[in-house]
Amino acid sequence: MTPWELKGRELVNCTCEYGCNCQFNALPDKGHCHAVAGIQIDQGRYGETRLDGLAIAAIFKWPGAIHEGNGEAIAFVDEAADEMQRGALLKIMTGQDTAPFATMFAVYASTVTRMNPPVFTKIDLELDIDGRKGRIFVKDYIETVGEPIRNKVSGAPSRAQIVLPEGFEYAVAEIGSASSKTTGPVQVEMKDSYGQFARLHLNNNGVVRA
Repeated sequence: MTPWELKGRELVNCTCEYGCNCQFNALPDKGHCHAVAGIQIDQGRYGETRLDGLAIAAIFKWPGAIHEGNGEAIAFVDEAADEMQRGALLKIMTGQDTAPFATMFAVYASTVTRMNPPVFTKIDLELDIDGRKGRIFVKDYIETVGEPIRNKVSGAPSRAQIVLPEGFEYAVAEIGSASSKTTGPVQVEMKDSYGQFARLHLNNNGVVRA
């Protein structure tokens, strides 16, 4: 197993309401799960291959709960990545060189039955984790915008967090609101639904905890 580790930031938008039942071992509140994710890698390595500064993204579409499988996905890798970096990122994203079910990459990959060919392209990410603001833009594929949840009366930003001491993706996530529309082979559309803003620190064995 090639050792790897990455530190970064993510924005995830899915079809669930702001709490996202999946975070609580419950079934998706719409009966299905569609999701868009973007990750900015601030520091990373796969063996001797550096991954600093690269971005990845993905679109997922499950007809039911994630664990029931039959999902479809497409992965996007930063066009700035060289051949070695592209190979490394795709291995991480598809759960290879990872302990069984140790990361969200490995869990989701195990539930996908149709993986579309990866796309190597420019990925524009704007990620303000504490401010719960962000954007994922992949030309011809993804347009996602995230913002804080707003008080229904005053319009003021409302802050909420999800803490998962034994989670496989993050330790703490800031929760906001997000909307997405995608084109291409995996088409999803969400409006003012669950937006997850998190700092990531992962390796072969899952979340790296202090």
